[in-house]
Amino acid sequence: MKSIRIGTRNSPLALWQAREVARHLQNLNYTTEIVPIISTGDQNLAQPLYAMGITGIFTKDLDIALLNKEIDIAVHSLKDVPTQLPDQIKIVSYLQRDFHQDVLVRKQSAQTLDLKDLKIATSSLRRRAFWLKEFPDTEFSDIRGNVQTRLRKLEEQNFDATIFSLAGLKRININISHEEIPGMISAASQGVVAVAGHEENAEINEVLTRINHRETQICVEIERNFLKTLEGGCTAPIGAFAQYEDGKIRFIGRLCSLDGKNCIQTDEIFDYEENRNFGEELAQKILNNGGKAVMEEIKQQMG
Repeated sequence: MKSIRIGTRNSPLALWQAREVARHLQNLNYTTEIVPIISTGDQNLAQPLYAMGITGIFTKDLDIALLNKEIDIAVHSLKDVPTQLPDQIKIVSYLQRDFHQDVLVRKQSAQTLDLKDLKIATSSLRRRAFWLKEFPDTEFSDIRGNVQTRLRKLEEQNFDATIFSLAGLKRININISHEEIPGMISAASQGVVAVAGHEENAEINEVLTRINHRETQICVEIERNFLKTLEGGCTAPIGAFAQYEDGKIRFIGRLCSLDGKNCIQTDEIFDYEENRNFGEELAQKILNNGGKAVMEEIKQQMG
């Protein structure tokens, strides 16, 4: 087999993820080549037609490169991958999850403030709503960019703290003081590196199955089915986390209104069955317990 071309975004965190996939493949004696894809906004795609309304902002350019055979596989942070994938693309492999948590990072001047008094910078609807559930009077700022950019903004701008995925800090060895957040539930599939392949590429996809971590796959498929069933095409404050141990799943899921005042949660332990769509079943419980009204409210507010 020729060298496997690994497509990735160009950020430090994305490159770490690509190198981690390369390491797993090299351990199986395959040669690899990392191909950074720099977002160009509008790319021509001759064939097949690209479903523009479906894909995520962080995955679109990698999807295009994969469909155009410019790369053999695409490496993603799974929480950035839409639950509905473009035609001919599928997630083939999941690396073992390491850190799923969200953590709070404060600027030096805010180290002694109570959580309820912090001005928080986050652009995540989930993080805002879940924080408001605990601390309803919080003032928020928007913040965007990679880890290093957000840390710089934290020191320079007028807010006290921001929220990171712990995996993002750990993977690029940022040794910074952080704290876990009461009441926070992580995004579906947070902390998981996923590898997408082209459906026609059977030989490479078979190789990818050899680096798949089955227990992680079981958990994130439940989480993503939960998310997909609740969302119905609308972004909303949704958390989902599943753990697998000795044939049992513990699942925690939550849907909140944007202001955090109306939250519907489930926390269950059950026996795993391979052919059951637990994520959909758990989401239906949320929807039937007031979740439909919450989702309608969110859709109206999001316009």
